[in-house]
Amino acid sequence: MMSEPKRLHPVAAVANFLQSLKELLLPVFVLIIFGGEGGFFQFITSGIVILLLLLSGIITWLRFTYRIEEGELRIESGVFVRKKRYIPFERIQSLDTSEGILQRPFNLVKMKVETAGSSGKGDAEAVLTAINKQEASLIQQALLHSKGQASDADDDRDLSAEPKEDIVYKISPGELLLLSSTSGGAGVVISAVVAFILQLDEVLPYERIFAQFEHFIKNGILFISIVIFIVFFIAWLIALIGSLFKYADFTVKKVDNDLIITRGLLEKRQFTIPFNRIQAVKITENLLRQPFGFASVYVESAGGSLQNASSSSVLLLPITKKSRIADILKPYLTDYAFEPILTPAPRRSCVRYLFRGFLTSILPMVLPLLFFRPWGYFALLLLPFSLFLSYLKYKDAGWGIHGQQLTLRYRGLLKNTVFMKKNRIQKLSMEQSYFQERADLATADAAVMSGFGGSGGTVADLEKRDVQQVYEWYSYTEKVEDRL
Repeated sequence: MMSEPKRLHPVAAVANFLQSLKELLLPVFVLIIFGGEGGFFQFITSGIVILLLLLSGIITWLRFTYRIEEGELRIESGVFVRKKRYIPFERIQSLDTSEGILQRPFNLVKMKVETAGSSGKGDAEAVLTAINKQEASLIQQALLHSKGQASDADDDRDLSAEPKEDIVYKISPGELLLLSSTSGGAGVVISAVVAFILQLDEVLPYERIFAQFEHFIKNGILFISIVIFIVFFIAWLIALIGSLFKYADFTVKKVDNDLIITRGLLEKRQFTIPFNRIQAVKITENLLRQPFGFASVYVESAGGSLQNASSSSVLLLPITKKSRIADILKPYLTDYAFEPILTPAPRRSCVRYLFRGFLTSILPMVLPLLFFRPWGYFALLLLPFSLFLSYLKYKDAGWGIHGQQLTLRYRGLLKNTVFMKKNRIQKLSMEQSYFQERADLATADAAVMSGFGGSGGTVADLEKRDVQQVYEWYSYTEKVEDRL
């Protein structure tokens, strides 16, 4: 099976060219548009560079082969220097596929090979840019057989046969619209636009723009308010459309011993999460969704396709009623209790939460008040918001132990509830400042291994005896007063 070297689909040559072009797009754009005199020469130079990139993409495709042999995925590549990579199946954590704009018209997929030694920067061990779905299925089934996930009685069956699938979750049109509308992506869009504009400080006439802006301000608060509203509405609309494309057809399946997540409209992506790599489960609720009882669910993974810190927390249920989470996940994550009884923070810790909120709002308020009056007075609105958020942090703080599971609940802007099994916890520490000691309070901090870092939760200002109980549960000791 696939013992002869095979080339990728010719679409891979186009993908190689576009990837190289993408890396040089900004320098070429600046060279052509803002290069000053000698425009024709610059145009010819840019054309030669693009032609060389196209030839490089074609040659790279011709020199790239892959095959399966002796329990290994063997890849040979390189234009001038021939490189050989032999990846044993036992080292492969996952094979994740995606269907981009180039692949979908030809019924192809892009396959990423993730191993335990993959780069923490998000680089896969190997990438098969364009292969047909049957070949991708053959590689996936070969991986399952090599790891003993198929029985000996099935050794002779057709490896191209589809494994049994169980649909765990599929997003509905209403949930997709609600997810996209409340994603908070408008701020990301505005930040990206501002960052791009700042890169053109030598091109854009900022002084003239600011002079015009001052003229607009003189037209009154109403005009400025309308402009701000339009800007945020456009940013929200762009974020809405982006989320609709990103999370369209979001589906979670159980396939053998893995959870398979697929999503995307223009680019259909797939992620693999082995059950034995799940370190913790986290429920998050943002300020917009929480009043309506909606939440999102993430799983913390220490393997699979999630080797880098930015993606080790995987979105499992993008949006659903919080009351439905246990019904959806309990049949598959049977050893987790998703509705445990939690002990809240004591009443006397409320003052500490509010005081911290007051302190964190002082500096952001003082600077605008001193240097940007009269507009700086709007910074005073930060104080009630900060105090309100601090009160929510106090109300949401809690902990609970249910058998072999530790549950921590805490809040930043998002309300988080983290479920961790004792045998997955890598670190559990207790902290107590001088002022906490006087109030007989302490902080609990627990973390599981996730990607190349850690993930978990920290709950501040709990009862000291409660923190001691958590530590005793984890460390099997009876007395830890001397540790605090």
